[in-house]
Amino acid sequence: YDSEEDVKELIDLAKKLEGLTRNVGKHAGGVVIAPSKLTDFTALYCEAGTNQIVTQFDKDDVEKIGLVKFDFLGLKTLTIIDWAVQAINQSLTKEDAAKVDISSLPLDDLDTFNLLKQGNTSAVFQLESRGMKDLIARLLPDRFEDIIALVALFRPGPLQSGMVDDFINRKHGRAKVEYPHPDLEPILSPTYGVILYQEQVMQIAQKLAGYTLGGADLLRRAMGKKKPEEMRKQREIFTQGAVERGVEEKNATYIFDLMEKFAGYGFNKSHSAAYALLSYQTAWLKTHYTDYFMAAVLSADMSHTDKVVLMLEDCHKQSIEVIPPDINRSHWKFKVARKNQILYGLGAIKGLGEAVIENLIDERQSNGPYKHLDDFIQRVDSKKINKRVLEALIRSGAMDCLNLPRYILYAAISEILKSTEQRCQNQNSGQFDLFNEPLTTTNYNEKYSETPKWGLLDKLKGEKETLGIYLSGHPINAYADELNQMMVTPISNLSLTDKTIKIAGMVLSVRTLLTKRGDKIAILSIEDNTGKIDVTLFSDVLSESRDKMTKDQLVVVEGQVSKDNFSQGLRMTVKSINSLGEARAKYAKYLKIKLNLSHLSHFYINEIKNALRAFPYGQFPVQCVINHDCGQVHLKFGKSWGCMPEIQLIEQLERALGQKSVNIEY
Repeated sequence: YDSEEDVKELIDLAKKLEGLTRNVGKHAGGVVIAPSKLTDFTALYCEAGTNQIVTQFDKDDVEKIGLVKFDFLGLKTLTIIDWAVQAINQSLTKEDAAKVDISSLPLDDLDTFNLLKQGNTSAVFQLESRGMKDLIARLLPDRFEDIIALVALFRPGPLQSGMVDDFINRKHGRAKVEYPHPDLEPILSPTYGVILYQEQVMQIAQKLAGYTLGGADLLRRAMGKKKPEEMRKQREIFTQGAVERGVEEKNATYIFDLMEKFAGYGFNKSHSAAYALLSYQTAWLKTHYTDYFMAAVLSADMSHTDKVVLMLEDCHKQSIEVIPPDINRSHWKFKVARKNQILYGLGAIKGLGEAVIENLIDERQSNGPYKHLDDFIQRVDSKKINKRVLEALIRSGAMDCLNLPRYILYAAISEILKSTEQRCQNQNSGQFDLFNEPLTTTNYNEKYSETPKWGLLDKLKGEKETLGIYLSGHPINAYADELNQMMVTPISNLSLTDKTIKIAGMVLSVRTLLTKRGDKIAILSIEDNTGKIDVTLFSDVLSESRDKMTKDQLVVVEGQVSKDNFSQGLRMTVKSINSLGEARAKYAKYLKIKLNLSHLSHFYINEIKNALRAFPYGQFPVQCVINHDCGQVHLKFGKSWGCMPEIQLIEQLERALGQKSVNIEY
């Protein structure tokens, strides 16, 4: 600063800016309420680029001049509860039980508390995170007060202070419940002698030291903000008031220190209780009307595919079937079709706009279901139908109800668009076509009979890309016979055993962590068509397996099964992990290519050569069987043609030679 002029100039300029208001902030849900016009109390201004009126005083000054601040939270949970209750009550008949009144639920429902104890809290307000599930498993709530405590305890302060362990041990009788003074038992008994809520600090001050409610609130604030001068003043007031009421000075000081310690962690019980009530209501709905509750949850998050996928997994755990969307049955939101069956919402299909769906549903409700493809084309608004919309509807399965295979519908997209364009032109010119007869389902089947059929993987890929999940099956089903021959165990059949177990599945997610010793480990979530399990790769296996740690890759895993203390389910420690191609090379005999005489041309021979050359990194044997009228010819390829029989190699060969032209022989 003293020696360099540029630096001096820069710092002098910065000093002029220091302490100035950098920018204007606005509380997301903050509302100020005054007894008369706001301008009688505070200056206002209009937020730039909006018509939002905001106070020019900040939150502290607004309070000091006597105005009341409210923080209005916009909670999606309230909408979920409302949707679920409406759907439930609409489904009930006169003969059924009384309609659900969410505001008057009994707060001691045993089934609801059993659901919480089991950790089945996905989609339950405030109780669905991994850490919260762990806390619930330790606390085992069995009364509404415990849910209030859960919300207050699950914060960094209490979790790091040891306060949570103390609370849990006292609840379960592993530690003695003690009170700093006998008079405090009515105040602290709901929390087993632990000062958990700010209201308890206020009640203690009132009971022991004679504070007024207003004075107790000032004490609470002083403790929360840790102002030394204010705390010295409050310590004196509290100690003097407590001594006057017969409390020993030493004990009064100890109680004040205790209050001061816990006030830093204390939470508003009023806030916690309001949240706990929503937690209980959502848990009650999930317990007694699981399908309606999950339909509402899915509808609320339908624009977030990752959340939809998680909730669909939870539906599977609850034995609730989620069926593909249907242009003749589906609505914008997810709906309960029948008990424990949810119909996919059209609004959750990627690539569809709200206007398209509204038009589709309005037309169906006005004139009945769509009978066939041309009926659909004639009735929907041609201005809203484009290639992207049709692809999304077809690949998601929403048009399966038109009784045409998806591959034919997909092949006919150009004709559909041409037809809608022609119809639009005719309407605009007031003409109609005498000779343009609608194509029937039979006509379409005949016209596109040569179109390559979609296999299971093609269908599932379309569902995954439009819905975010496989609905009509699972990719692993396409390899079921092979996996059986590899002696793979379905995930749902796993049990604790000393033996090394083999499983196969799709990689859903990958997490990498560091151990306390600094070693890197990976946790893969793997799913087959029966269930899901977390598998752990330690550093020795991890270094050799990074290429397998890819989402949606099919892998075959060998390892040891153990109990997962967090989920109370099972987990696996990995000894080896292989792609399907590597597993084939490990367990199968050879790759067999089936040909006929028409394949014996330079074109097809080159296709086979090119495919094998693309996957040369292995010594897996290749054989060829040529069929003709007189019999078969078997050819064994030389070792230099050894391959790695990956999924992509099989697909490449079948594209060239036809479906089912390649086998893996075991």
